[in-house]
Amino acid sequence: MAVVDIEAARRRLESERARVLEARQHLMDDTSRSMEDAVDEDGNDSHMADSASETLDREMELSLGDNAEHLLESIDAALGRIDAGTYGKCERCGQPIASDRLEALPWATKCIECKRLEERG
Repeated sequence: MAVVDIEAARRRLESERARVLEARQHLMDDTSRSMEDAVDEDGNDSHMADSASETLDREMELSLGDNAEHLLESIDAALGRIDAGTYGKCERCGQPIASDRLEALPWATKCIECKRLEERG
């Protein structure tokens, strides 16, 4: 099993954190305007379908914002594990997490086998 390059992992995590923060800010900017402004941009009365469409869009943006929050928490936890010297170790079995798994998912907390067991219930 290849050794994990901790500094490269830190750079990837910090880069991903900045990207998620920027995306979250765009979502917050999009959802900050009132529903009335969003569906009545031309000053005319809006149709119910326009309101429904805007409501769905807003709900999707809020859901994406929640996902961004969870991802930020995972990234921050991974950076904390780097600082603590535990990055790349499975939190369940204590074995090293494969470097290809960390490459694909740098905030992974479990090796692939433990993750599979978790998902099976």
